[in-house]
Amino acid sequence: MTISERVEEIRSRIGETTVVAASKGASAQAIREAYAAGIRHFGENYLQEALAKRDECPSDATWHFIGRLQSNKISKVAASFGVVQTVDSVAKARKLSAATSKQMSVFLEVNIAEEPQKAGCLPGNVSEIAKIVYDLDSLRLIGLMTMGPENPNAEEARPYFIRMRKLIESLAM
Repeated sequence: MTISERVEEIRSRIGETTVVAASKGASAQAIREAYAAGIRHFGENYLQEALAKRDECPSDATWHFIGRLQSNKISKVAASFGVVQTVDSVAKARKLSAATSKQMSVFLEVNIAEEPQKAGCLPGNVSEIAKIVYDLDSLRLIGLMTMGPENPNAEEARPYFIRMRKLIESLAM
């Protein structure tokens, strides 16, 4: 199946929703093919990998940083991405805000299952962190992001996503 055929199949299932194509490991050519098929948002896990291929990609694509946000790379991430999906603390949010001169869209990363091996703020801290992020001039909190626990049975994962939905509703997003 070609990239164009995959994009069409996804769009037929989900309708008019913003698709963020995780392009980690994908070539610039594959990204250009996805762009030609209508994808405009691309998510990258690794800063260096993204920087190496972005110049070969359409200039109006929106780049999301979806990897673990490391404090020592925040200024480079701020300069290179339009959206950061992995803000997991007040300290990182403040550093990101200070490092950007533009309005940057961010998601709070939530460790919804409270798994010790995963990054993200704990569900009980979301409201407090969100209030602080709302007040940072350079950041625009546009949502919450999570990676549910790995489970081949969708029904067993459903309670975590219900919990996430309730968190979003509690923030009136």
